[in-house]
Amino acid sequence: MTDPVKLAVVYYSSTGTNTEVARTLAEAAEKAGAEVRLRRVAELAPEEAIESNPAWAANHRATAELAVATPDDIEWADAVIFGSPTRFGNVAAQLKQFIDTLGGLWAQGKLADKVYSGFASSATRHGGQESTLLALYNSFHHFGGIVAAPGYTDPAKFADGNPYGTSHVDAQGNNPVGDETRTAARIQAERVVRIARTLKAGAAV
Repeated sequence: MTDPVKLAVVYYSSTGTNTEVARTLAEAAEKAGAEVRLRRVAELAPEEAIESNPAWAANHRATAELAVATPDDIEWADAVIFGSPTRFGNVAAQLKQFIDTLGGLWAQGKLADKVYSGFASSATRHGGQESTLLALYNSFHHFGGIVAAPGYTDPAKFADGNPYGTSHVDAQGNNPVGDETRTAARIQAERVVRIARTLKAGAAV
């Protein structure tokens, strides 16, 4: 038997949507047999900006005890799922800043041959989730990573309709994470773990 798949779920969330999705992914991956590190990236916004939005301030306090991601978490992992809210159709600065700290690992070839996937959220439908995921996946190609998007590999994926990764429309906080998004996250986590397990088993032969 090979060792369990090591999965890092690394995300940024301002008002808590991506926190919920990240926790769902982590729980599903653990049920699929993975060893999981759930990590948030460091907040870059000033305190006054955070406190100006009650949901942002509440999530900031609620996740204060959650470990902050470091490059060591990526080096440790066999697979990584990154998550970001949509910022003008792109990855949030907080997650991008963390990815930019991985240059040392990249230069040593330590980002290559891992399985990568992503999830996103936005305030409105068609608000940039797909372009955010595609922008995120550009980095995975530069890593030499193996991109494991969920595609339409499960009938339930036709309900949420995003083959690039789990995404959620929070409707300015009026649409909490529900069954459709949680199902998409479960499918994605299970697929990432399954692919990583297959690669890990092959490498051990």
